[in-house]
Amino acid sequence: MADPARTPPDSALRIGLVLPDILGTYSDAGNAQVLRCRTQWRGIAATVTEIRHGETVPSSLDLYLLGGGEDDAQALAVNHLRAHPGLQQAVARGAAVFGVCAGFQILGTQFTTSDGATHTGLGLLDAGTTPGRRRAVGEVVVDVAAELGTEPLTGFENHLGRSRLGIGSRPLGPVRAGTGNGDGTEGALTGRVLGTYLHGPVLARNPALADLLLGWSLGAPPAALPLPEIGALRQERLRAAKRGPRR
Repeated sequence: MADPARTPPDSALRIGLVLPDILGTYSDAGNAQVLRCRTQWRGIAATVTEIRHGETVPSSLDLYLLGGGEDDAQALAVNHLRAHPGLQQAVARGAAVFGVCAGFQILGTQFTTSDGATHTGLGLLDAGTTPGRRRAVGEVVVDVAAELGTEPLTGFENHLGRSRLGIGSRPLGPVRAGTGNGDGTEGALTGRVLGTYLHGPVLARNPALADLLLGWSLGAPPAALPLPEIGALRQERLRAAKRGPRR
C-alpha cells in the first residue's frame, strides 16, 4: 500500500500553516513561503492552507508548520489543537510537522509558562519545557546529526524555555553557539516531527533543512536546484555566532 503521506508528482504538495494569527512571531510564517517556492521551482505544484484560530484543523495535508508566540498565545494554540486533532491524526498516517519555538513546545508532552501554569502538549515529541533563569537571545549554530545534513543550522533564538528530551525523541545536534534546549543540544526529532528554537525564518537561512522537510513530504529527496544558495548570508551568520554557548 502506498504511503498516504507521500504526494504523487502530478499532485500539489499540501502545506498547512497552523494558527498564523496567534503563532506568528519573528516572521515564522515565511517558512511556508520558502517551502512553496522551493517546491514550485522544481516544477511541482504546492498550496499553502492557513488554519486560523476557531477553524477545524484538516487531517489531509502533507506538511504542517507551527511558529512562535508568547505564553498566552501558546496556551490558546495548544487548547485549540487538542480540541481539533486533525494535526495529530495526520501524524498518525505519516505527515510531517515542523514547529518553531512555541510551536516546538506545543508539540512536546508539556510546557510550563512564565506564570507557573503547566499545559499538556500534543505529545508528538518527547520533550517537556520549563522556564529557565534568564532569557536566551541571540544567534545559534547547531552541528546537526548526519541524517539531517552536513551543514550546521543557523538561526536566531529568543525564549525563556529550557527543554528536556525523553527517550522518545533525539536532539537535532549539539549547540556550537547559543542556548538551544539549554543542555548543550538543540531541538527535537521523532519520526517526521521536528521542533527547533531557531527563527530566521529558519528555512530561509537553512535551505537544506527546507529540502529535508520536502523530501519527507514528497516521499523522496527533491531534485537539486540550479540556483545559487545563500552561502554569503550563512557565513555572515556563522561569524556573528562565534560567541560561546550561553545557558
